[in-house]
Amino acid sequence: MDSLAYKIETRSAWAQAQRAGVYTGSALDVADGFIHLSAHDQVRTTLTLWFKDQPDLILASVDLIQLGDTVVWEASRGGALFPHIYGPIPMSAVQGIIDLPLQADGGHELPVRFP
Repeated sequence: MDSLAYKIETRSAWAQAQRAGVYTGSALDVADGFIHLSAHDQVRTTLTLWFKDQPDLILASVDLIQLGDTVVWEASRGGALFPHIYGPIPMSAVQGIIDLPLQADGGHELPVRFP
């Protein structure tokens, strides 16, 4: 399994988490009882299916090794394994944040490293 996973979130919610020093999840995460993340090869599809036309998004890379046993890879979309976090994500586990500019077609611009 990958040692990095990715969280897509609004810029304002992420700024609030940064001030708190910990990310506790979106409303969907709280309702489901875990924080939804995507592996590298799942980010583009996750953006397309769940975040189309949503402005002001960021993509945070999270070091799963630092999260230890709170990380569980579980089957989801099409049986693919997704990293789910059962607990908060401390900002110390966040390796980087990039903006996801909204394009005219409603999609988001990803860095070149995301095929």
